[in-house]
Amino acid sequence: MTATLSEETRARDAIAAVGKSIFDRGLTFGSTGNISVRLSTGETLMTPTNASLGALDPARLSRFSAEGVHTGGDKPTKEAFLHQCMYCKRPQSGAVVHLHSTHSVAVSILADTDPEDVLPPLTAYYVMRVGRLPLVPYFPPGATALAEAVAARAEKSHAVLLANHGPVVAGKTLADAQYATEELEETARLFLLLRGSNIRPLTEEQRKAIEENASR
Repeated sequence: MTATLSEETRARDAIAAVGKSIFDRGLTFGSTGNISVRLSTGETLMTPTNASLGALDPARLSRFSAEGVHTGGDKPTKEAFLHQCMYCKRPQSGAVVHLHSTHSVAVSILADTDPEDVLPPLTAYYVMRVGRLPLVPYFPPGATALAEAVAARAEKSHAVLLANHGPVVAGKTLADAQYATEELEETARLFLLLRGSNIRPLTEEQRKAIEENASR
């Protein structure tokens, strides 16, 4: 079974539009970062290797079968497995965004963060869109061990931060994944701005109340 032409066309156009928006606002640069959308058939469309998110051609996106086999479009990114790991462990997800966004990467390099939850709950919107953010240890891009580490973390978290690399965020829709990634980047920026200051993050009780309300 293949996706309908209208569904696939909309997905291709949406990936290109989100990529341009992210690039134009400086959340990615050069040919870094990648975006994918999973179609109703289980097939996946993904930004190809060596492509700028600011100048994507919808017709040239890499296409994968439901089993993760490259079936069309340009050569896929070597980071395709990051997306496939998220879809495998989070079957409810319809899109994944992976960036090398500056402030998120900066936080991923700090030595004194909690690997189980890298950023404190500074705002309600961070808790709602991102939740708890685990740190995946550093592995070279494309390493099998990185895939295994991401898969292990993705079972409990729809957003993970790769050490010395950047965030990988899954969402029910492309908009959900995009907004969560942007909220993560903004919270990372706030966290860095506030380092050295006495801060007042949300309490655990406040955080749990937000999480419980969001799950209803």
